[in-house]
This record gives sequence, structure tokens and C-alpha cells, in this order.
Amino acid sequence: MSIAKIAALVVAGMLMSSCSAIMAANQPGRVNLEVLSEGSDQSLVRAELGSPVSSDKDAQGFDIEIFQFTQGYSGLNRVARIWWHLGADLVTWGLWDQVGSAIESRYSGTKMNAVVTYDEQQKVKSVRLQDIQGNVIPVKRKSEE
Repeated sequence: MSIAKIAALVVAGMLMSSCSAIMAANQPGRVNLEVLSEGSDQSLVRAELGSPVSSDKDAQGFDIEIFQFTQGYSGLNRVARIWWHLGADLVTWGLWDQVGSAIESRYSGTKMNAVVTYDEQQKVKSVRLQDIQGNVIPVKRKSEE
């Protein structure tokens, strides 16, 4: 077997076992926060965010649901990260993976809570987004980005 074939096999093996690239590929995607707009139907919210972790009624009798989810990254962002890790692994003969894996485990999306209040017709009346520590996060619409 020629040295070129051996080198190609070694490089292919490094790239296929690249943990940081696999971690980047498995990062959560972006949640469409447009469903949290006032007037959106409850079924759309549940379809995007999944089942609520809690359901209750407020003092006025309106339904309140609390959702927990991870706001991840766009597809383009994930693809760029995958290619960056693969390229860095190739250039450093796999040494980058030690750093890249730590980076990917640290930047794995933002865990969030959405407290959604519905009106009588089960349409979104109000929304409060919070991070896991309870800090309020302003809701950004596509038109504001």
C-alpha cells in the first residue's frame, strides 16, 4: 500500500471520528419564536415547543402554560461550525478535537422557559421568555432581527 493511501486512510479516520464536528452537527436547531406572537393559536405553540411542562390558570381565569426548550442555532451556523472543526482537525492532525469538544459542550444552545397566557379563544395573549435562572429575555420577531 502506498504512503498516499495510508495517509488518506489516516485523515479519513480522523475526520470520521471527530467528536467536535459530530457534537456541532447534533446541536439543537432554532425554535421559531414567531409562534409566540399575540393571536397565535395554542396548537401552533404546542406544535413548535412541544408539550408544556406546566398548565394552570391565572387570577383572571386565563390558561397559562410553561414550556421549556433549548434555543439552538441556525442550520448555516451549524454547518459552518462542522466545517471549522473538520478543517481544524485536519490542520492539527486531530489535536483540535480536545479544544473543539470543550467548545461544543459549552455552546450547546440557550435553555429557556416560555410562560404563555392564552385568551378565551386559546390564542396567545401574552408571552414572557426567561432563561433558566429566571432572567427575562426580550422576544425578538423576524422583522426586528
